Order: sequence, then C-alpha cells, then structure tokens
Amino acid sequence: MSSATEEKQYRLDGLKWLLVVLLVSAAIYGNYYFATESLLYRVIAILAVALVAGFVALQTRKGDSFITLLRGAYTEARRVVWPTRQERNQTTLMVVVVVLVMSLILWGLDTLFGWLATMVIG
Repeated sequence: MSSATEEKQYRLDGLKWLLVVLLVSAAIYGNYYFATESLLYRVIAILAVALVAGFVALQTRKGDSFITLLRGAYTEARRVVWPTRQERNQTTLMVVVVVLVMSLILWGLDTLFGWLATMVIG
C-alpha cells in the first residue's frame, strides 16, 4: 500500500502578491481621488477591494500557512479552561489590592523624596 502525500502547488505567488499590492494601492489612490464622494461609498469600495485582495493573498503559500495558524489557534482556544466566577472575583480583588498598596507606597516615597529634596535645596 503506497501512501503518496499530496503537496499543494503554489504557482505564481509573486504575481499574486503583486496583484495584492496593486489592489491596495488602487484602493488608496481611489480613496484620495474620490475624496469628494460620500464617505459611505468610499468605505464600501475599500472593503470590497480589501476582500478581493485578501482572497488573492490567501491563495498563496503564506496565506495557506496563515489559515493553518488560525485553525490551530481555534483548536487551542477551545481547550482553554476558563476560571469560575469565584476565582475571577478573587483574582480581580487581589489585583486591585496590590495596585492600591503599591500606589500608596509610591506616593509615600514620592512625598519623602520631595521633602528631602526641599531640605537639601532649600
């Protein structure tokens, strides 16, 4: 039994990236050129061009790697064990207390060093 691994062929990746750059450049120039038109129309046009550019970019080797990364991230995000309400509240309370204590310590040190500076400087 032969297990042949199929590897995707990515042809003309350079031209695809060139097309993406040209599309983005055209969107930028079009936004500048049609500055007197309604903002809504310009935003819709930019979104349409961005969708086309994104679709073309996803057809490249790096685009496929990006999709693989997103799938892996989604799989890992499903494995996250979220804290309970009690754990969340206790952790938040501890953070608030530490921030308040540190702010009081820093305020005290600032006051002390300010007093010492006025004693030295006069």
